[in-house]
Amino acid sequence: MTTPPAGAQTGPATRIAPGLAGAPEDVDLVVIGLGITGAGVALDAVTRGLSVLAVDAHDLAFGTSRWSSKMVHGGLRYLAQGQVGVARESAVERGILMEVTAPHLTRPMPMLVPLNSSVSRVQERLTHAGLLAGDGLRRSAGTDEETLPRPRRLTATEALAMAPPLRSAGLRGGLLSWDGRVEDDARLVSNVARTAASYGAHVRTRARVLTATGTAVELRDELTGETRSVTARAVVNAAGVWAGDLVEEVALRPSRGTHLVLRQDTLPGLSVSVFAPIPGSTSRFVLVLPQPDGTVYVGLTDEAADGPIPDVPQPTDPEIGFLLDVVSAAFERQLRRDDVVGAFAGLRPLLDTSGPDDARDPADPTGRGGTADLSRRHAVLPSRTGVVTVVGGKLTTYRQMAEDAVDAAVSAGGLDGEPCRTRTLPLLGAAPRPVLAALEQPARLVRRFGTDAELVLATAREVTGLADEELLAPIAAAVPVTLAELVFGVTHEGAADVDDLLDRRTRVGLVPADRPLAVPAAERALALARGQEGSAVRGR
Repeated sequence: MTTPPAGAQTGPATRIAPGLAGAPEDVDLVVIGLGITGAGVALDAVTRGLSVLAVDAHDLAFGTSRWSSKMVHGGLRYLAQGQVGVARESAVERGILMEVTAPHLTRPMPMLVPLNSSVSRVQERLTHAGLLAGDGLRRSAGTDEETLPRPRRLTATEALAMAPPLRSAGLRGGLLSWDGRVEDDARLVSNVARTAASYGAHVRTRARVLTATGTAVELRDELTGETRSVTARAVVNAAGVWAGDLVEEVALRPSRGTHLVLRQDTLPGLSVSVFAPIPGSTSRFVLVLPQPDGTVYVGLTDEAADGPIPDVPQPTDPEIGFLLDVVSAAFERQLRRDDVVGAFAGLRPLLDTSGPDDARDPADPTGRGGTADLSRRHAVLPSRTGVVTVVGGKLTTYRQMAEDAVDAAVSAGGLDGEPCRTRTLPLLGAAPRPVLAALEQPARLVRRFGTDAELVLATAREVTGLADEELLAPIAAAVPVTLAELVFGVTHEGAADVDDLLDRRTRVGLVPADRPLAVPAAERALALARGQEGSAVRGR
């Protein structure tokens, strides 16, 4: 069983829970939103010695944080757009994630840009120069070359060996570089939230904020309907694309990023990520990202998302067609709509700093990227009511966003907090890569929980009384998720229903056809964790 980090608390009172039962009514800081930024704010604040209540109307990673490309990237695209500060910040935070805070959840990702007949020599030179500049960012950020090797050119033979499904006609070689990836963005959020809870933060899902000022919030327990007021010395609004619903001064211009999900056998033998160039652009690509669970993600678009903000954004037909067309140009197989087994879209909470006439990407003559040139720099904004809002940014830079937000909240509330610790604070389950490689627990659990793999299995044994063979077997033929991790999702990660388990603690729901196969196991995990084996507990 994993030893808790120094300074952490233990016991059920510090775990993530749905609803407001037992939640404090007076704290130093209330955090609104439990995506990656809100979870990061909770961790930053509680490790400074502040009392924290972090809430979300739905669940951990319910919004944008589960719809990313699952990349921990160094900001190469932003460098190409002249956003040097954003690119530098991304490179620094990527290194912290991969080498200090979350080496158990992040992996080096080889990326291949195929040089085919649609890529001119000028585009090739510009792309190669960009990759070299990106490697310069890596070195300036202090990230080890063993973590992210230097870029290099490949012959056509080498490119096809790494990516056999590529179209061979007209292929003259490739450019290989390295970036970071996280297998599961929602798992990162859960891990950050659980680490915050281990230090004493109260992390509550199903707790909706009705009103907020800099010194109080009115909450409604979505399980019971009960309302209550919580007083605070400071309040941070980390509600992402919904931030403007709580603070009227915040104006956002959401951008929709759409991804497709394919089965691995659609592009057999693909072992590296492929960046397929978008025709007419020197800085934009469609990503083809193989996943450890037997799927491939294809993305992503960058479209302005006008109108009301939905709870779950939906991809559009034109975006799906666009992604299939670009990828098909790079591979031997012409991808069709029936190859798509799932699709998802996320809304980036970009700060609106420009008028509509300024929002067209000059490198994108098709106009598809209407928000592509909006800055990805985050902003921390005080409001007239005293609420501190943090918006913008991206998954990779969540830690810096959280640090800046807590700095502002400490100042606004006159709090006596200690200096930020998160730059050098490993998350639960983290360890150096050689230590992780030597662990003897089941590979899937190590990949998803690091040194906490034994805690996951030990918890499942204790709660269920079942043998390891049953706890570690895939819950369905096409679904590698295990009963052990589903049980842990309930006991330690606050999962309240089937939806929490299948759509956020695991990502089974990304493939709609797989979801019904996994529902019985999720229901069983909920029943076992609650001591109610045999009862049916269905997601809402």
